[in-house]
Amino acid sequence: MADHPVDEKLPPVKMATTGLQHVAAMYAGVVAPPLIVGAAVGLSGVELTFLTGACLFTAGLATLLQTLGIWKIGARLPFVNGVTFAGVAPMTAIVVATEDKSDALPIIFGAVIVAGLLGFLAAPFFSKAIRFFPPVVTGTVITLIGVSLLPVAFGWAQGSSPAADDFGSATNLGLAAITLVIVLLLRRFTRGFVKQIAVLLGLVAGTLVAIPFGVTDFGPVADADIVGFPTPFHFGAPQFQLAAIVSMCVVMVVSMTESTADMLALGEIVERPADEKTIAAGLRADTLGSALSPLFNGFMCSAFAQNIGLVAMTRIRSRFVVAAGGGFLILMGLCPIAASLIAVVPRPVLGGAGVVLFGSVAASGIQTLVRAGLDKDNNVLIVAVSLAVGIIPITAPEFYHSFPETAKIILDSGISTGCVAAVLLNLVFNHLGKGRDAQDVTHPMEAGEEIKGARPASAH
Repeated sequence: MADHPVDEKLPPVKMATTGLQHVAAMYAGVVAPPLIVGAAVGLSGVELTFLTGACLFTAGLATLLQTLGIWKIGARLPFVNGVTFAGVAPMTAIVVATEDKSDALPIIFGAVIVAGLLGFLAAPFFSKAIRFFPPVVTGTVITLIGVSLLPVAFGWAQGSSPAADDFGSATNLGLAAITLVIVLLLRRFTRGFVKQIAVLLGLVAGTLVAIPFGVTDFGPVADADIVGFPTPFHFGAPQFQLAAIVSMCVVMVVSMTESTADMLALGEIVERPADEKTIAAGLRADTLGSALSPLFNGFMCSAFAQNIGLVAMTRIRSRFVVAAGGGFLILMGLCPIAASLIAVVPRPVLGGAGVVLFGSVAASGIQTLVRAGLDKDNNVLIVAVSLAVGIIPITAPEFYHSFPETAKIILDSGISTGCVAAVLLNLVFNHLGKGRDAQDVTHPMEAGEEIKGARPASAH
């Protein structure tokens, strides 16, 4: 019996190039949190580089744990793990609240260790939520993942920083558009292996096109060291403060919710549906990776939705490809000059490729919704309201500005709020009470029953 495509081992060259493509897709997402938090702490350029390398190294370890797995740990799906962006705001708040900034990172690391260990213990109980994720819920959440990621691609397309003079310039947007067109042309007019690495080739081509415009910066390569190792507890032994631990535990709940949704999405795409056992194993990998990460000066790890789009688009479903990507991440953590090569790719070029990747996730969600029975108005209402709730943080970022900071950690994650809304609405409309038969009702946008005694509306 042939192996499932998820367990397929590809030839070495194909494995390496497609694995590198996954790294290119998620690199910016991994390095952004340490750059933001490190800048808030006031780290020097050298220390900031060290912190970034440590996060790449720990992301690689967590990815190997997730894809290859040991014992009951690891979903064994083509899943990339990296630093979760959900933790940036609370970690920055911890830095602000810490008088001696040299204690800020040890306090963050201590809180992440505790949150990771508690999450590891809670994983088997958390995974039982799978029964609350029928196709109408999973399709909604997958669509939200893609829609929530698209603003990231649009931000990249405008440039590296909103403070930069060329942010949103015609040059940057043009480079993004050129990269997008290159990827689309490669997907349309090539076959086989070249078609599968269209994103990687698009990034390389876009970077070359950007050179004459002065957007490509080779400075990181010239300044990077050849060898470096994230020495354990480089910034000091972890410290344990209750307020910090509570805030990171909230982030862990958000992260586990998003990871559950991501695993369900990826299971649909690779045609190996994630069951309760798979989700429990995947959450154990997430949480154990998070607990171990601070030992090497890294932050909380979680599944990266960006790479789900790459799997959906390329149809390369092998978990060993992503494991190869994890190997590259470890190499980058140990060899800063290797990490700097990915850093050369301009943000607008990444943005052009991101439109395809993240749009592919949303399209996969729509495909799932098509199978969810949208001929039933109950399901249409579930999708309509859940999508609306989920895109609030995207379309109205200040919507929850008056809420406490702890609540905003959850509310500002559209994936989490949309997921919770979909689960609750599905319970109310499809499970609680007898109500009307959901199989035989009108579309919510169609006229309902005529009210007795009402006058007919005049024709216009």
